[in-house]
Parts: sequence; C-alpha cells; structure tokens
Amino acid sequence: MYTTKEIAQITGGELVGGDVRITSVSTDTRTIEAGALFIAVKGERFDGSDFIETAAESGAAAAVSDREPGSINAKIPVIYVKDSRTAQLSLARDYRDRFSLKLCGVTGSVGKTSTKDMIYAVLSSKLKTLKTEGNFNNDIGLPRTLFGLNEELEAAVIEMGMDDRGQISKLSKAAHPDCAVITNIGYCHIENLKTQENILAAKLEILDGMDENAPLIVCGDDEFLRNITPEKTVGRRVIRYGFGNVCDVYADNVIHEENGERFTLNFGANSFEARVPAVGEHHILNALAAFGVGIEFGLTAEEIIPSFMNYESSGMRQKIEQRGEVTVILDCYNASPTSMESALKVLGSMNGGRKLAVLGDMLELGEHSRELHERLAELSDHADFFFLYGTEMTALRDALLKREIPVFHSENKQELTQLLLENIRRGDVVLFKGSRGMKMEEIADKIGK
Repeated sequence: MYTTKEIAQITGGELVGGDVRITSVSTDTRTIEAGALFIAVKGERFDGSDFIETAAESGAAAAVSDREPGSINAKIPVIYVKDSRTAQLSLARDYRDRFSLKLCGVTGSVGKTSTKDMIYAVLSSKLKTLKTEGNFNNDIGLPRTLFGLNEELEAAVIEMGMDDRGQISKLSKAAHPDCAVITNIGYCHIENLKTQENILAAKLEILDGMDENAPLIVCGDDEFLRNITPEKTVGRRVIRYGFGNVCDVYADNVIHEENGERFTLNFGANSFEARVPAVGEHHILNALAAFGVGIEFGLTAEEIIPSFMNYESSGMRQKIEQRGEVTVILDCYNASPTSMESALKVLGSMNGGRKLAVLGDMLELGEHSRELHERLAELSDHADFFFLYGTEMTALRDALLKREIPVFHSENKQELTQLLLENIRRGDVVLFKGSRGMKMEEIADKIGK
C-alpha cells in the first residue's frame, strides 16, 4: 500500500524511525491488523496518540501523530504531522486517485443517507460499487471508506456530512467526486451557520474537490437549489430533478401504494413507469437523483428503472414493522423540519386505524427552534394523536392545543412511554421520530412487548 517514507512525503510529515511498508490504515486500535498504519486522531474525549503503544502491540507497523516530533517513545516508526485528521485526508485523496472508478459524492441537509442508498441500489445493479456504511460521513469516517477502494470496484457513492463551514470542502477534496448530489437546503446545523444561505454555501463546498467538467445534480424543487447560478457552480453543468416539469428529470402521475410509490419518470422526450419499495414522496426524489447519477455513469434508463426496487434503507430510517396488531414506523436516526414533514406525511398515508405521532425534540436549531417546532402544527392533519417528548416540543404542544388537537407531552421519557402504552390500540399506526440524541427507539422498543 505505502511505505512510511511515502506517507511522510504525502502528508508533509517528519518520519522518526525506519522505512517500513504498511498494508492498511486504521484510527481504532480495536480494528488494527498486522502491518497497519495507526493514525492517532484527537476526539472530544480522547487523544489517539495515547494509544500508539497499544496499536503497536496489536500489530501496527507505524503510526501518525500530531504531537511534537520525537516526543513519543514508540517501538514502531512514527510520522509526525501538523494535524492527524488533515494528514489522513491527504493520504485518502492520494489513495483514491490510484483508481479510475466513478465516484459520486452526496450531501444535503436531510436525506443524504437514503439518497446514497438509492444511488447504491442503482449503480450496484450493473457496477461493482462501494458505499459509505453507517454514519461514516465525516473527516474520520470518509477516509476510512476511501481506504476500502480496490481494483475490482467500478463505482463508489460517498456521503458527506458537516456542521460548519469548511468541512465539506475538505471531504470533497479527499473524495474527488466525478459527480455530486445535493438533496436539499434545510435547517440542520442552523445553530452554527445562522441562515439557510450559509448552509447553501457550505453544501456547495462539495464543488471544491470536483473537476470542472464534473456535473452537479440538485433537487430542483428546493427553493435554494432551483436557482443555482453558473457563478455559484464555477460554470459547470447542473442537472435538476424533482416534481416540476422544468426539471431535467421529473416525476408525475404519482400513485401512493401501501408498500411503496408508483410514478412516471420523465427524462428528455421519454417517459418510464417506475416504482420504489418505500412509502413517501421523498423516496421518489431519491430515485430521481439516483437516475441522474446512473445516466452520468453510463447506465441506460432501462437498466436503472428496475434497480429502484433493490433499495434498502440504512439503520433506523423509516423502518415499517408490524408489532403484533400495531404498525410501527421507526424513523429515529435524526430529525429536522423537512424530515419531520416527510415522516408525518408518510404516517398520514398509511392504511389502518388511528395515526399516532410520537415525536421528540429537533435539536441544533438554535434561535429558530421554537418557531420551527410550532410550525409542525401545520401538519397536524396527518395524525390523530400526538405524543411529544422533550423540552423543545413544548412549543408544538402549545400550538396543537390552540388547534384543539389531542396531545400528550412530557419531558420524562418513562412517563411519556407509559402514556403511550395506556392509549395505544390494536390497528393503530405509530410513528416514532426525533433527533438522534432523543433516542426515540427506547420508547418504540416497548411496543409489542
């Protein structure tokens, strides 16, 4: 893979110790393999440089550290750099550029992972494809994915997350995408970025690692993305998808089904009947984005359309389960105003008995939090009862009470769980949705037990 001298040259580091060859890369001593390079990164609660000796005992052949050169007494060579995370990104970029495969980068305020999974469903139907697993979409996780590239792969789809300016730029420069998708511009991380215009600018940093001829694929229904100008995209080609016929790829004739969505996909002068195996119109948008990527990567419409049905969601993202005589929609990975709207619309479209929305706080909304929680009351017609958990949900509770909508609220999870269990009936459809920190699955786990 690399020698330590090569790594020092790529990262601008200082090598102390011999020139040895490494065969893999890891930031976690628990996954160290013999011959690995251990990159000692700093986290909120730890400093990887404290574990270099442990890594060596586990088989690491060398390490990267951002401490003072020569300050670590290690039995293995150490490459000292200014910043370990930056060094890992530089090494990942060098490694990525060894391969001629096609790589798609995906970012956006919400829907990144489900869009990535749909793109993977399309590409993997014809091409040997790598995708970001789990939530490895930051400056530690993304390099980990890139180091998984090999000669057999023909494509990759890489998710990129952020919570502030400058982060997407670093990730894109490491991944070097051949095309990129931006799903939408919402309110996630507005606490840091203050305005949606700033969020748009942060997402557009994905262009920083792309060649001039690499296209940008965006949702044309999004008010911030539909009018992206050539100045903002450095004159590159922009492909828009959505429900409006002004988009390059658009859907119409939508039919909601119990286990998915059926629609007509329009591209150029051609129309195709299509279906996705997931409930909610946002999954149609994901499919349209994936169609655009597939076309750019050389697949035909006839190859792409059937592959939508290969889609499988990751983690706790809109999993629909039958728990005894109750239908549960488990959507607990994260929450924002946009994803809350999508989830409530899915709840409202479900067949069955009463619709119960069990919602937890949307976090990291800063000074906009009360307003954005109150605004969810405009979607109250999608549920018969609301069960609200958390401090921020007080605003939605008050707004629902003004509308005389049945609502239960508590800042105590155990109390809210008990209220739900006392009121649930056979045939009910129950949605669980909240920010990751609210751990709404802990309430959902009590259903059917």
